[in-house]
Amino acid sequence: MIRSELIQKIADESPELTLRDVENIVGTVFDEITGAMAQGDRVELRGFGAFSVKSRDSRTGRNPRTGESVDVDSKHVPFFKTGKLLRDRLNGK
Repeated sequence: MIRSELIQKIADESPELTLRDVENIVGTVFDEITGAMAQGDRVELRGFGAFSVKSRDSRTGRNPRTGESVDVDSKHVPFFKTGKLLRDRLNGK
């Protein structure tokens, strides 16, 4: 599902909200999650999962095309851990 499909589904299930209202709501939720993660905070949605940021150390990688060694800088990457309810639903429990 992509963002526009999510917006359309919410708008279809909530006729009291305009499409513009739903776009603003979805945009605000995503912006808040992104902003919190950018500050290094963890975002937990009970029953769904938790978004957090993990650090990867710098390392020496390899260019697959040439086989040459390449230095890869340290970086922060997003991480998602599913909640128990989501895992159970995915596994048919």
